[in-house]
Amino acid sequence: MPSDSKPVPSVWVRPRRQREQPVLSREHIVAEAVRLLDEEGLEALSMRRLGQRLGAGATSLYRHVASKDELIELVVDEVYGEMRVPDADGPAGWRSATTECAHSLRAMILRHPWIAAVLGQVGLASLGPNLVRQSSRMIALFEAAGFAPGEANRAMDTLIAYVIGMGTSEAAYLSLLARSGLSEREWLESLRPAAEAAVSDHPRIRDGFSPPEGDPAKVREENFGYGLDRVLDGLAVRLAATG
Repeated sequence: MPSDSKPVPSVWVRPRRQREQPVLSREHIVAEAVRLLDEEGLEALSMRRLGQRLGAGATSLYRHVASKDELIELVVDEVYGEMRVPDADGPAGWRSATTECAHSLRAMILRHPWIAAVLGQVGLASLGPNLVRQSSRMIALFEAAGFAPGEANRAMDTLIAYVIGMGTSEAAYLSLLARSGLSEREWLESLRPAAEAAVSDHPRIRDGFSPPEGDPAKVREENFGYGLDRVLDGLAVRLAATG
C-alpha cells in the first residue's frame, strides 16, 4: 500500500482497542446510542450528547469509537441483530421462512425509524458481525430452497432491497407523523382535502383514491404483504425454471 494512502473510514477495518475501560465499553456506548436515537431521533445524536447520557466526556467515547460515522455503523449493525432468521428447513419451507425474515426486518426498521435516514451512509455496513451473521443465515434459506450458491445471494439481496425500500419509506412517514402530534387517522383526515385536490385532474389516480378503511397500520401491513408476495412469486418462478 502506498505510504500516502488514506485508511478506509470504517469501524470494521480499524483494529479494536484491546484494553477498554471497564465501565465504558463499546457495547455500552452503542446500546445507549440506540436508546438515544429511539427516544430523541437522529438530530439529537452527537458524541457530546451521548457522553452526557453516559456520564462521560466525549473524549472518553472517542477512545472506543473514532467518529460519529463509526457510531452510525455500529448502531445499524446492532439493530440488525434483532431480525429473526429461522433455521433452513429444506425446500418446502423456504417461502414461509423468508416471509418471516422480511416481516421481522420491516418490524426492526419501524421500531427504529431513524434508520431510514442513515442506511445510505453507513460505510462498510456489510462487514458488521450481526449483518454478516444474518446474511449467512438468510442465504442458507435460499440455498435450502434449491437456489445455486451464487444465485441464493442475489435472491437474498432482492428480498432485502424490497423490504428496505418499503420499510424506510414507511419509517420516514411514521417519523413525520410522530412530529405532527396527531394520530395516524387524524393525520390522514387532515390531509384529505389537499390529497383530493392534488389528484382531481389525474383520473387514473383519482379513481383509485380513497382514504384507508379500518386501522391504517393494518392497511400498511397489508400493502407491504402484497408486494412481498409478488417478490416471492417471482423468485418461486425462477426457482422452478432452474430446478
